[in-house]
Formats: sequence, structure tokens, C-alpha cells
Amino acid sequence: MPMSQPALRFTGAEVLRDGELQLRSVAIAEGRITRGPLPEVNLTGYMILPGIIDLHGDAFERHIAPRPSAPFPSATGLRATDRDAAANGVTTAYMAQSWSWEGGKRGPDYAVAMMQALQDYRPQALTDLRLQIRCETHTVDTGDRLLSAIETYGIDYVIFNNHLDQADHMAAYRPEEIYAWAKGAGRTSEEHLAIIREAHRQKTQVPRYLCKLADRFDALGVTYGSHDDPDGETREMFSMIGAKIAEFPTARSAAALARAVGDPVLMGAPNVVRGGSQSGNIAAEDLIRMGLCDALVSDYYYPALHLAAFHLADEGIMPFARAWAMISETPARILRLPDRGRLDPGRRADMTIVNTETRAIEATISGGRIAYLAGEAAHRFAWSGLGTALAAE
Repeated sequence: MPMSQPALRFTGAEVLRDGELQLRSVAIAEGRITRGPLPEVNLTGYMILPGIIDLHGDAFERHIAPRPSAPFPSATGLRATDRDAAANGVTTAYMAQSWSWEGGKRGPDYAVAMMQALQDYRPQALTDLRLQIRCETHTVDTGDRLLSAIETYGIDYVIFNNHLDQADHMAAYRPEEIYAWAKGAGRTSEEHLAIIREAHRQKTQVPRYLCKLADRFDALGVTYGSHDDPDGETREMFSMIGAKIAEFPTARSAAALARAVGDPVLMGAPNVVRGGSQSGNIAAEDLIRMGLCDALVSDYYYPALHLAAFHLADEGIMPFARAWAMISETPARILRLPDRGRLDPGRRADMTIVNTETRAIEATISGGRIAYLAGEAAHRFAWSGLGTALAAE
């Protein structure tokens, strides 16, 4: 049964419009931001902010397999991910699904199964859940299948990455991790090492493979980029083939090259909130201070997104409106989603409603539908005549 879309007018709140918080009303109807006299909800003491757009999240992996040896059905994991995103103000969420020689939950078979599972779940979704495909560079023999899957399932975002250096380091210095990695993919360590060697043998074919993918992505309207660029030369190579997004550059030189050629840089919000990278790479806050970061993503933790925006404002690094744009307006522009990211009439009604005093997210509206509602905000909605409005639809 489709969820109803209430026609409501929110009053009394601070609304983020035109780059500043304004004391004004905002209305929604038929899934869009609108104007006009409508049933009112008094949200004095709250901020109404554009819905959060997350361009890279791994949290879905924990919901599908909370323990490596305890997987749950994909539909269950997607439902849990959807609710996790909504509870943290995320209205558009890209789940980062690998397409890799690594196999298991990172292999092509699993990726295609996830595409189908998401297509099946989407009619029930509270938020706009999408897949970002993380394509390993050394997967030459899967190119046709990848392109077919992208076209079949309407995938609009691909990131290239290369885990071979990580695999080589593990093989040389941390064999116990190779064992765990192989076990997760249903292989022995010897079989996994043989797969790694085979991936290395594709090295001479990789440049042409990536260019072939890039040409087809352009024709399909797919946005693409690269992950964990270690230096400026790597970022320049990806930029030259059209992979313009620099996701999680690990060094300043990669981010600086991206800025020089106009490529957007994405960093993890947990990195900002925690004060540095959990893996020892460059701190996101340092890049932000240098003007070398455009947008923030959840990486592995949805709550970090809104916390990072408040942190950047509290530390005086940038005004709050600009910080919030790093998780709303700017991601919308990067992924060419012109119908969201701002609270302008006619745009999709995506809103994150925050308690001004506690900074807790108490309501999320995605596409005009109430995706999450809690705390005092829930009482405001309940006593506003919303029940009558919904019953009349």
C-alpha cells in the first residue's frame, strides 16, 4: 500500500534558504515544496534543513551481515539500512557495493543480486536508496557484464578503486588477514593468492578497459570517479578519462590536483567528527581548511553527517549554511540531482528537521513522505491536526 503524502505547512522554525537560516514557513504537497495555506505544524525551536544526500555509505553491510558468519536476507538488511538512514536525516543514500575480483560479498554475482534486491525493495522504501558501484580496476573479464548490469538496473554512479596494493601488503606482512579475507569469499588462502596473481596479470589491459567503461558511462549518463587516490599523478590519470570525482584521496597532492582541474573531492564525515582518519590517511578537516574538500559522505556511519556539519560551524571553519551544503546542496550538484539539495518551491520535499537545543534529528521527510518521526517533533505532528489531514486523503 503506497504511503500517503501529507500537504502541510511548517511554521515557527528556522529554515535554511538562500544560504542562511531564516525564520519563515515552508510547505509541502504532492511530494514537492510548495506555497499556500495548508494544515500547520508549529515547529518553533527546530531547524528545517535540506535533506542529507549521502554519496557513499558502507553501513548497509552491517545490516546485511552483522557478523561475518551471520548474514541476513538482503531485503531485511535494506529495510534496516533505509530506517537507519531516515533516522539520521538522510533522504538520498548511495550504498557502496563492490564489483571486484575479491569475490564473496564484493564479487559481481553478489553485486547483481544486490541490484535486484534493491529494485524489489524500492517500492517500500522510506528514503531514496541507490547503489554506487565500486569497480576494481583489475576486473577486465567482467566488463561486458558490468555494463549490462548498470544499464539493466539504472545504476548512475561508479567509482574505480584498486585493492591490489593492499592485497600485496597483506600477503607479505599480514597473512592472517589474507586468510580472513579468503574465508569471507569462500576460498582458501592459496586460492585467494592465485586470484590476486591473476588480477596482476591484467595490468597491461587495464588502461584500455577503463577507457572502454568510461566511454559507455558517458553514453549512459553515469557519473564516475576514483577512490583512495594516493597522489596527484593517479588523480590526473583518472580525471583525464572522465572519472572526475575524487573520493577519499589519501594525500594532499591528490586533492590539490583535483582542485586544480575542477574535480570535486569527497571525504568521510566520521573523519571530521573523530578528528582524523581511522586508517592513518590525511585528515578531512585539514583538507577542508585548505579548501580542498567539497562534500562529506557517511563512509561507515550515518550519524556523522549532521554531526560533522555542526562541528565545522562550531569550530569556526565555515558558516553553518555552508557546512550543511557539504551534505546536501553540493552532493546534489555533483551527482546531477537538480530536484533536491535546497528548500526551493518546486523541488522534491526532502527535509531534515533538527531540534535546535539538542541538535537531535527528530523528523525526516523524503519525497514528501514522513520517513522518521520522534521526540517532541512527533508530539507536534500528532497534535497539529495531521491525523485529520491524513484521514481526508
